[in-house]
Amino acid sequence: MGICIFRAQVEITSGAKKIPSTSPAKIMDIRFDGKRAIVTGAGKGIGRALTLKLIECGAEVIAISRTQSDLDELRKISPKIQPLCLDIGVWDATKEAINNIGPVDYLVNNAAILLSKEYGELTEEDLNNTLNINVKAIVNITQIVANGMKERGLGGSIVNVSSMLALYAVQGYGSYCASKGAVHQLTRSMALEYGSYNIRVNSVNPTVVRTPMTEKINIFDPSNEFGTAMKNRTPLRRFCEPEDVVYPILFLLSDKAAMVTGIAMPIDGGLGICF
Repeated sequence: MGICIFRAQVEITSGAKKIPSTSPAKIMDIRFDGKRAIVTGAGKGIGRALTLKLIECGAEVIAISRTQSDLDELRKISPKIQPLCLDIGVWDATKEAINNIGPVDYLVNNAAILLSKEYGELTEEDLNNTLNINVKAIVNITQIVANGMKERGLGGSIVNVSSMLALYAVQGYGSYCASKGAVHQLTRSMALEYGSYNIRVNSVNPTVVRTPMTEKINIFDPSNEFGTAMKNRTPLRRFCEPEDVVYPILFLLSDKAAMVTGIAMPIDGGLGICF
């Protein structure tokens, strides 16, 4: 089972006598055999790492990216990965493509763009590009997938990859903060509307994750004062790696989180408690 097995040995103490739990260990085995998942932004970073873990756990993954070369590399890894080259910022083309995918059990809205511009410099094109990918695409894809889940009557699980910047502001990233704030409320309102169909909707809200997208802003360089200060303020004293985000997503997708919906799960090394 590899990465999909989590083991915990528990002992219950009654006076001086220890009563062991089920021997040898209680196993929480997360598997997705026979299930289908969509992952957007699957070509790099969190999306790529998640796609690989999902197939390890038995799922078939429709991996969406707008970069064909990234999808070609993924396709070589496993026949259980179905690549779909698509710019999800284009509403009608995305709607048509998602409608043709067929039944889906899980959806992870991971794709996003990160723009660093201060107010006074933002253009209409900047805002449109950010909102098209980070917000509108989530609405477009989720509506189609959730409608299919409702028709099948089997429920489902949706995870939106948000950010701690949904709740906190950072100078120079106003459009990104605003878009992730929208994702925060989309998650809550979707959880409310879809709950009666046993469709769960949650978000994960990580701090800076080491991905090709964030490498571009040079935040990991020790000479970057903002990045260094941010890391030093984080109780765990580090930034996220993709796997730090992947495992919570797997949990939220799984039936182990059957009573969890509408939450924004912080994955920030404790940074959020320091604001």
